[in-house]
Amino acid sequence: MDGDSIARLAYLGLLGAALVAWFVSQNRQSLNKTMQQAMAWVFIFVGAIAVVGLWEDIRSTVGPAPQMTVTGETIEVPRAYDGHYYLPVVVNGEPITFLVDTGASQIVLSDQDARRIGIDPDQLNYLGRASTANGEVRTAPVRLDSLELGPITDHGVAAWVNEGDLRQSLLGMDYLHRFSNIQFTDGRLILSR
Repeated sequence: MDGDSIARLAYLGLLGAALVAWFVSQNRQSLNKTMQQAMAWVFIFVGAIAVVGLWEDIRSTVGPAPQMTVTGETIEVPRAYDGHYYLPVVVNGEPITFLVDTGASQIVLSDQDARRIGIDPDQLNYLGRASTANGEVRTAPVRLDSLELGPITDHGVAAWVNEGDLRQSLLGMDYLHRFSNIQFTDGRLILSR
């Protein structure tokens, strides 16, 4: 802090002290009631700031989940509140929600999702490497017996298990290339075969 900042801070402190002294002298008889009302307004103000700051988390937790629509071999899914697209996929008989990631090359399973579908990550050979936003991580190749998205079923699909901290399994371009048409339009992802 330079000298001007210290002087401004001292001036604001002195001005605040003067305002508090004036307030107390004017409200001596009803000071308790006034303080209660002031504290109520402070809590209302802090609560409003907390709601605004946490609104996206509240909305995504309380709001209804976007629903996938299937027409023939066309699948539509709306963009989620966080701006991403999520697809409910049944892998080896277990439902897993994948984040559609056009920046990912392959299907990448989190440790937890790999365990859910019967793969023991501790027994895998982590031969691959992947560059992520958090740096480089090791990956292990696996083959999925079945992958069902709506009416579409694929067998023997190649995937990778991520050894790092991955909260959401990723559906990358290797799988998306299986579709003849991929569109992002009006806040919806449309996949057709």
